[in-house]
Amino acid sequence: MMRLRSLLFVPASRPERFGKAVAASADAVVLDLEDAVAPQDKESARDAIRRWASPQRPVMLRINASATPWHAADLELAALPGISTVMLAKAERGDELTALADAGAAAVIPLVETAAGLAAAGELAQQPGVLRLAFGSLDFQLDLGMRDAADEDLYHYRCQLVLASRLAGIGAPIDGVTTALHDTPRLQADVARGRRLGFGGKLCIHPRQVATVNAGFTPSTQDLDWARRVIAAASESALAVVDGKMVDRPVILSARSILRDAGEVDSGE
Repeated sequence: MMRLRSLLFVPASRPERFGKAVAASADAVVLDLEDAVAPQDKESARDAIRRWASPQRPVMLRINASATPWHAADLELAALPGISTVMLAKAERGDELTALADAGAAAVIPLVETAAGLAAAGELAQQPGVLRLAFGSLDFQLDLGMRDAADEDLYHYRCQLVLASRLAGIGAPIDGVTTALHDTPRLQADVARGRRLGFGGKLCIHPRQVATVNAGFTPSTQDLDWARRVIAAASESALAVVDGKMVDRPVILSARSILRDAGEVDSGE
C-alpha cells in the first residue's frame, strides 16, 4: 500500500514552486487548483499543469468541488500522464468519484470537508479507486458553524473517518492541515494526536512541515526494535514472552503493523 505520511500542497498557479515542492521529501506533492488559486487564475494554472506534468515526477492533483463552475475543466486533467491521484475537494457522493474514474483518474482521495461528506464517508471510502479519505478540517468547521474549536471538539468526526476507512479496507485516513507554520511543538502535537486516533498521514501547507510530519508518522527506533523482537520470538515459540509480556495474536498484529508503517515486511506475512 502506498506510503502517505505527508501530502504537500503547492498552488497550481505557482509553477516555479513545483520543483521545490517535489524536492521537499514529502510522500506526495499535491498541485492545488482549489483554494490556493483565485478564480481568474484557474485556467492559467491548468495550463501550467499541462506543461509541467510528467510520468517521471508523478504528483497528485486537487480539483474543485463538483458543484463549482471550474470542476468540468479540472476533470480534463485527471488522465494526464504524471497525475497519479486526483483529490476531490468537498466530496459528498459516490457518483462524484465514479465521474473521476470515468475521466481517467488512476486513483482518488476524497476530501471530507462538509457535514454531507462526513455522513457519506462510508460510501466514499468504498468506491473503486479510492486510496484514502482525507479530512479538510478547516472547511469542515466552517460548514458546521464551529468557532474556535479545540482539538477535542473534532475527535468524534476524526474517529468516524478512521472507522469508515477500516470498514472499507483502505489505508488509514489523512489528517487536516496545521496552519501554525512556525510552531513545531504544535505540529508535533497534532501529528501525535492523529496517530493516536488512527490516522496514517497529514496534509502539509509548507515544505518546512514535511520533516516533522514524516518523523511523527514513522515508527521510532524503539518501536521497530520491539516489533522485530516480537516477530522473532513468535516465530520460535507459540508461548513467547517479550519484555515480560506474553506474545499473543493482538501483539503480533501490532508488531506487523509497525513494520508495515516502516516499509518493512515481517516473516509472518
